[in-house]
Amino acid sequence: MEKIVINGGKPLFGQVEISGSKNAALPIIYACVLVKGKCVLENIPDISDLRNSFKILEAAGAKIEKLDRNTYAIDCTDFEVGTSDRELELVSKIRGSYYLLGAEFGRFGKSRVAFPGGCNFGVRPIDQHIKGFEALGGRVDVDDGFINIESDNGALGTSIFLDVTSVGATLNIMIAAATAEGMTIIDNAAKEPHVVDCANFLNTCGARISGAGSDMIKIKGVPQLHGCTYAIIPDMIEAGSFMAAAVATHGSVQVNNIIPKHLESISAKLEEIGATVEEFDDAVLVTAGKHLRKTSVKTMPYPGFPTDMHPQMSALLCCAEGTSYINESIFENRFRYVEELRRMGAKIKVDGRIVVIEGGTPMKPASVIATDLRGGVAVMIAALATEGTTEITEIRLIERGYDNICEKLRQLGADIQKITCPDNAE
Repeated sequence: MEKIVINGGKPLFGQVEISGSKNAALPIIYACVLVKGKCVLENIPDISDLRNSFKILEAAGAKIEKLDRNTYAIDCTDFEVGTSDRELELVSKIRGSYYLLGAEFGRFGKSRVAFPGGCNFGVRPIDQHIKGFEALGGRVDVDDGFINIESDNGALGTSIFLDVTSVGATLNIMIAAATAEGMTIIDNAAKEPHVVDCANFLNTCGARISGAGSDMIKIKGVPQLHGCTYAIIPDMIEAGSFMAAAVATHGSVQVNNIIPKHLESISAKLEEIGATVEEFDDAVLVTAGKHLRKTSVKTMPYPGFPTDMHPQMSALLCCAEGTSYINESIFENRFRYVEELRRMGAKIKVDGRIVVIEGGTPMKPASVIATDLRGGVAVMIAALATEGTTEITEIRLIERGYDNICEKLRQLGADIQKITCPDNAE
């Protein structure tokens, strides 16, 4: 068993380099299935979700070469669809593995993929994905834990209105439609930066996609795509997590290799509670104020405040004076981390879909667990801000989405170690 041990109460100072975006890399990696040829992807973060994704593709015949720590060549020329139960165990660990459905359907006119996994935030249906695949001409059914898509003539262009703004469905439909016959229009599409990044990647491969970043995306299908070299955008959630950690520890950190516009909703809330955020071309300098103030946050689709920053913001607001509120409007059950913060003495509770935080009371060190990817980083932020030694287990969930986080924090002055201990250790 591995765990993270943090001796907190030390402000973070210095500069940190942000890795490529997990949420952008996942759909782009699976979109490579559409391409008969080699795609070279740069700025790939070294995280378990992406390593498992490469294994899924390799099991189906893809050739993947690691060129350096963050660059991979992917050749899906010999990829075969639905050959066996090859990916069942790996797919069950990754929410983003459902992008394989759109990629296989787009290239082969059929798909067979196990139900995806990932963090459990309650019901996260894929009904909008299925609605899109059916509109494109697919027949969708489920058996023995697998989602199956079949069609008589492959994917065919159509108009699709999403009942809810779904990032995953927008991406999956866009991937499937890139090589579909005719024009596809996605109305009420998600606007997130990783939707734009995937569209840019596909266009670099020869697709004809316009409108990404707006609520209407148009895809004129092309017969085939070619290989390319493409760099993944920086990870706005990793950047936001380090920004929150800098403020919570009353430090000052320059966050490099980012797109400041992607962080505007996060920067605005940090300034609202008393921090200073100075923007540069590809960096922000975040400095904590002497006193942190309360605020209210509501998670919203981009460009609103991201749900993936909700737990980290909760940890930060435990350090602010007064009563703060976070309204979670995206996922109905993203609150398991709250009990771990309570173990550390935080005065925090959940009322429906609202987190109520009575800030300003010093927290105490404790033994806590990472309940999920972002909740794990929330307890890390709380531990960094708390004097004494806190131990965090289930850190594999953190490593699903954060590249080398312990070393990056250590370079900022944190007293943090990742250690291995026997599974039966107390």
